[in-house]
Amino acid sequence: MARHSDLYRLIEPVPDLRSESGQGPVLVHALEGFSDAGQAIQGVTEHLKGSLDSQLIVEFDADQLVDYRSRRPQVRYSFDHFAGYSEPTIQMHAVKDADGTPFLLLSGLEPDLKWDGFTESVIDLAGSFGARMSIGLGAIPLGVPHTRPTQSSAHASDVDLIRGFTAWPGEFSVPGNVSALLELRMAEHGIPSAGFTVHVPQYLSQTAYPAAVLNLVGNIAQISQLELPSGELESAAADFTAQVTAQIADSPEIRTAVELMEKQYDEFMESRHGSDSLNPGGTPLPSGDEIGAEFERFLAEQTGDDGPGAQ
Repeated sequence: MARHSDLYRLIEPVPDLRSESGQGPVLVHALEGFSDAGQAIQGVTEHLKGSLDSQLIVEFDADQLVDYRSRRPQVRYSFDHFAGYSEPTIQMHAVKDADGTPFLLLSGLEPDLKWDGFTESVIDLAGSFGARMSIGLGAIPLGVPHTRPTQSSAHASDVDLIRGFTAWPGEFSVPGNVSALLELRMAEHGIPSAGFTVHVPQYLSQTAYPAAVLNLVGNIAQISQLELPSGELESAAADFTAQVTAQIADSPEIRTAVELMEKQYDEFMESRHGSDSLNPGGTPLPSGDEIGAEFERFLAEQTGDDGPGAQ
C-alpha cells in the first residue's frame, strides 16, 4: 500500500472509514516526546481512545523508529526478578466520534529515526484511507498563569482552516519535530493540514494538566466538526485548578509570583499587538524553574499530600 510499508503492519480487517455523507476521515496525529508539556498529548490520546469506540488498524515498528538510549523504556522489577517491559508503541486507531463519524488517531512516541520514511508512510496511509484533513497537536511550557483561560496557537497550510483561532505572530525557527514535519508534508501532498500548540504554565509543565487536554480536544472538535466528549475533562480541569489555587494560597512566595504573572499576562492580552511573546516588556517574569522549585518545596512541606497530578 505505502512505499515504506516495512515500517508498519496493517491490522485486518480495516473498517470503512467514510462518513455517512461519503467524506473521508480526519487524521489526528498526537505524538508524544518533543512537545508534550503537561502530558497534554498523552492525555488527549488516552481520553479519545478511552471514551470513544476505537480499533487498532496500524502498528508501526517502534524498533526501527525509536532510539531506546535517548528514551529508555521502563522495565518493572518485582522482588527477585524482572516482571514486565513497557514496550514503546506507535499506532494508528480508527475511532468513532459520539455521532459515529470515523476518524484516524495516530499516537505513541515521536520517532527518533527515519523521519522521512515515517512521514511518507503516514501520508501514504492517509491517502489510501481518503483522509480529508490532518490535525497535529503540541504542548509547550510558557510563562502563563493557571488562573487564566488556557490558550493555544493555531497553524495551518491554509489560513482559512484556522479562521477564528489565534496564530502565533512573527517569524522564527524552532527545533524540528515529526508533528511539524507531518503538517508540512501533508500540505505538500495535497492534504489540508492544521495544528494546535497549547500553552501550559511552565511551573506545572511536569505534571498532568487537564486544562491543556480540554483545550486541545475542543480545538479538534471545532475545526473538524467531530463530536468529542469533554464533560469529564471539564470537571478534571476545574478540580485541578481549584487544588493548585488552594495550595498556592498557603505560600506567599508562590502567590506573589503568580499574581505578577497574572498582571503581565493581562497586560499582554490587552495589547495583543507588536509582540511575539507572552512576556511583554516591563519587570521580567520569574522563570518557570524558579517558580517550579518553590512550588516543589512547598508541596514537600505538606504532610499526607502528594500534590496536584498525583496518581
